Amino acid sequence: MKTKEESGLKVAEFLLQIKAIELSPDNPFSWASGWKSPIYCDNRKTLSYPAVRTHIRQEFVEQINDQFGKPDVIVGVATGGIAIGALVAQDMGIPFAYVRSSAKGHGLQNMIEGVIENGQNVVVVEDLVSTGKSSLDAVRALEASGAKVKGMVAIFSYGFDVAKENFTQAGVQLATLTDYETLVKQALNSGFISEKQVDLLRNWRENPSEWGK
Repeated sequence: MKTKEESGLKVAEFLLQIKAIELSPDNPFSWASGWKSPIYCDNRKTLSYPAVRTHIRQEFVEQINDQFGKPDVIVGVATGGIAIGALVAQDMGIPFAYVRSSAKGHGLQNMIEGVIENGQNVVVVEDLVSTGKSSLDAVRALEASGAKVKGMVAIFSYGFDVAKENFTQAGVQLATLTDYETLVKQALNSGFISEKQVDLLRNWRENPSEWGK
């Protein structure tokens, strides 16, 4: 039986291998927010690698069953949580729906696409959690529609303090397949980064808005 740490390290290894997550502490990326960042994450790349997406799907199914029990519906968050969420729902043999980032501008102006009956239990699937704002907006939309959110699962979280606070205040349990600390550990073990770069990476996570200025 693998431990949670072993599972997290394996997912981190896959993300690094396929460059879904890239680390560049000495030549940082620029985020849309204006932050300088030593990490760039695009977990949608996992869909292009059958072995990786299968592993992630299986890990999600195991985690959902262990943490929340089988829900009535799996709900993906647009856009990154839609495809992997649908794969998870297919594996579990249950319905799937997804939440848009904003209401559609025409027709029925839906924010939730798919069928969720009032009072049904749902688990939300995300590809990435940063501050948690957009993820929790999706939760609020689901709750407003009458769904009961059992919790959220995500492939990866940066582990920002603000995200932990946001999820705690919202009363939403978040479970991730891997996280920033685990990724840094795996990156060092695999030779993607050096010992001296570890401190740079950890310093960023503690104060991302000021890092690199």
